[in-house]
Amino acid sequence: MGFFGPKTVPLLGVDISSSTVKVLQLGKDGGGYRIEHCAVVALPPDAIVEKRIIDVESVGAAVRKAVQRSGSKLKHAAAAVTDSEVVVRRLSMSSELSELEVEGQLQVEASQYIPYPLEEVSLDFQQLGPRPDRPELQDIMLVASRTENVDMRVAVLELGGLSARIMDVESLALRNAFSTFILAGKPRPRQALIALIDIGATMTTLTVLKDNKAIYSREQAFGGRWLTEEIARHYGLSFEEAGRAKRKGGLPEDYAESLLEPFKRSMVQQASRLLQMFYAGSDVAQVDEIILAGGCSMIPGMAELFRQELHVTTSVADPTATIAISPRLSAENIKSDGPALMIAMGLALRSFD
Repeated sequence: MGFFGPKTVPLLGVDISSSTVKVLQLGKDGGGYRIEHCAVVALPPDAIVEKRIIDVESVGAAVRKAVQRSGSKLKHAAAAVTDSEVVVRRLSMSSELSELEVEGQLQVEASQYIPYPLEEVSLDFQQLGPRPDRPELQDIMLVASRTENVDMRVAVLELGGLSARIMDVESLALRNAFSTFILAGKPRPRQALIALIDIGATMTTLTVLKDNKAIYSREQAFGGRWLTEEIARHYGLSFEEAGRAKRKGGLPEDYAESLLEPFKRSMVQQASRLLQMFYAGSDVAQVDEIILAGGCSMIPGMAELFRQELHVTTSVADPTATIAISPRLSAENIKSDGPALMIAMGLALRSFD
């Protein structure tokens, strides 16, 4: 198993977030793709805290339930570690080196790039091709994570009845889905700077893309859990009751003004801070476009509020616009969950590498 290793079997994409487990299986549909199986299962509170798995048994049970609910028969899975759990280094080596030679050189030199003892990490690499400015050199992406982070997810998948075949990185899976399903619907200029902002239950991740290559990535602890906790506190509900009420409606009339609107503005402020960190470390004054993903992006009016406050063209990712959906699935449910399914879709795409 590796971050970039070759695949020989179909893979079930398993996105383990702070609040849900999402499983998704893709198939080919002519020249494109089709969602064959999909399910989303909620996790118990505090089973995962800031994307760190705390209750392995509960998360494993949720994976098993999601697989059963999806109807998928696949036994091999692709999952992902969070960006905060990995070290990514872009290196240059001679273009004449083969994959085996690159691997051998990295075994010798990896300690220069990884801030942990090598016996404590799992690492992999990908050859990205010759450098445009110096074709005698090739770019290498080196990715490493503490082995305990990988092993935790492997254990969860095994409890769910799956075998871990690929361990990806969340931002890379997100970018893979973006490239395949979002850019396919509306090609952008090559030099356009696109900010992909994924807002989940507890974490907000900014990935800045240029020519479909990630040039910046950063996470910040903020997400929909904050709103759920405020609903529970404000209305005297349990966390589970507050979560159901948030999803299904039925909250008092003052909810939108008292809690939802302040949360939406906080979301914009958090995203703005992440963007300012990017601007501060670059010669860029503004990105060309913002695309929102993750569960919180589906709150009505979010794209318009981002446009108003940040003065940047903003849309919500809809990966289902360029993909077929199996007739056995509810197309309406899949489309409504679309922005939150992007990581699972990116992981499922690893079947076709």
